[in-house]
Amino acid sequence: MARLSHRIPTTVWRAPSTWAVRPVTWLPLLLGLSLFGLGEGLLVRSDWGATPWTVFAQGIARHAHVPIGWSTIAISAAVLLLWWPLRERPGLGTVTNLIVIAGVLDVTATNVPVPASQVGRGLFVALAVAAIGAGSALYLTTGLGPGPRDGLMTSLHRRLGVSVVYVRLSLEATVLVIGWLLGGTVGVGTAVFASTIGFAIGAGLRGAEWVSQRMAR
Repeated sequence: MARLSHRIPTTVWRAPSTWAVRPVTWLPLLLGLSLFGLGEGLLVRSDWGATPWTVFAQGIARHAHVPIGWSTIAISAAVLLLWWPLRERPGLGTVTNLIVIAGVLDVTATNVPVPASQVGRGLFVALAVAAIGAGSALYLTTGLGPGPRDGLMTSLHRRLGVSVVYVRLSLEATVLVIGWLLGGTVGVGTAVFASTIGFAIGAGLRGAEWVSQRMAR
């Protein structure tokens, strides 16, 4: 369990195709996406900065003079276009990703109070990274298709043969720098997230593989 996984493991709950859901697949899918949304919300409520992709969206919104919601949609659409040459295919998980994560993020960011102490804010950042790492691992191992950004990660991992840990770290660092240069807001939480999320996903994938092996016995 202490080691990181550098690939997407095949689990007992994996769907036979991106649009074919088995009963055993629903729990890891919905739990994974809910954890991801929770982590995004906790990072926002830490008041220590947002995720690198949100910083990127802020920078685009500032220069395009559009709301951040519209810039986020535009970025997601552009990332989906990058799937085509990489031969990544959307699935039920791709669609569910957009609905569940947004819903849980909104509920968390609306109802969870900002911690009064620096220790509390630091705890929120740590919990956010852990939740997004575990959530990403769970829904990626369902085989139902990743979200736009995770699809880019998994397709590059498959095409280049590079560990998902380092692919994710590179993507997060790239969009963070671009977003910052465009005027997006960067905080301590942003830096912590960008530098640790790849390893958190690697740990989450290792954990998912471990659970799947125990279930298969």
